[in-house]
Amino acid sequence: MMKTITLRTLLREPRKVKGLTRAGNSVQVTDNGQPLWVIQPAVAKDDEKRRRRELEEELAHVLLGPRSKIPLSEIILSSRR
Repeated sequence: MMKTITLRTLLREPRKVKGLTRAGNSVQVTDNGQPLWVIQPAVAKDDEKRRRRELEEELAHVLLGPRSKIPLSEIILSSRR
């Protein structure tokens, strides 16, 4: 899905464009209604799916490991000191 923004918006709110491209959307930049550029995400959606799958596999592997004998509440309290 392609979103359209003005050049002024790109210059004043680059985070908006960053968020759109991070979500996998292409962004068309216009100036006075004329298209200038199309900004596309660097990571394809397939790469994002693969990255998420690998992350989930790694987290599942960590969950299979031994549990800590120290309660989480003690860890949090000691980190606040």
